[in-house]
Amino acid sequence: MRKADYGIDAPITQRNLLILGVICCALVAIPKVGAYTIWPGVAFILTVVLMYWGSKSGKMKLRDKLLNAIPWKGDEAVLDVGCGRGLLLIGAAKRAPHGQGIGIDLWRNVDLANNSADKAMDNARIERVADHVKFREGDARELPCANESFDVVLSSWAIHNITVSTGRAKAIAEMVRVLKPGGHIGILDIEDTTQYVEELRKLGMQNVKRGSPSFIFLLPTYMVTAVKPGVAEAATAA
Repeated sequence: MRKADYGIDAPITQRNLLILGVICCALVAIPKVGAYTIWPGVAFILTVVLMYWGSKSGKMKLRDKLLNAIPWKGDEAVLDVGCGRGLLLIGAAKRAPHGQGIGIDLWRNVDLANNSADKAMDNARIERVADHVKFREGDARELPCANESFDVVLSSWAIHNITVSTGRAKAIAEMVRVLKPGGHIGILDIEDTTQYVEELRKLGMQNVKRGSPSFIFLLPTYMVTAVKPGVAEAATAA
């Protein structure tokens, strides 16, 4: 039985670190040089091991932690911004079997190995949720979605790839725009998460929280969650 494959994150970085590690360790054979290269070489290789584990196992644990923080009813409309090979969307689809999920991405291979909509849909078939998920190309800064059309909006290790702070702010604003009142936002990312918190608060989001760091990719990953004020939230509180 095939298993879903959510890809290797930052594959070029992992490859380059491995090459550097091997070169540094090989230089041990050179007198008066090896003593200075062995430990950097070991450090590079251990970093690759950690990042590979993060890609294959660690990010699954963080995905479940994020999704478990959302109070699912089972019929939610879900959007995954920068969905890659479907990691968050497929996990969400299992928790909302009567809902509908959409994954948006530009599918760049520099961010994730063999990154494509076809790979994401293949994973959805393997996980038996293909009947209620779709994948389409789109930019996080201009989401091709109507206002207040999703109960849950998610993103993992994607928004930091927007290099300009104004672009990241626009992506956060877009996520809030398409979220229904009472809906939940959940983000996992390695950089700029303090900006996400600030932007969410500026936009009037409530219960904005930033969790403690996890180091599955060496750089700390933070979980950011928030709720959009509105009717659904009031009904839940009642």
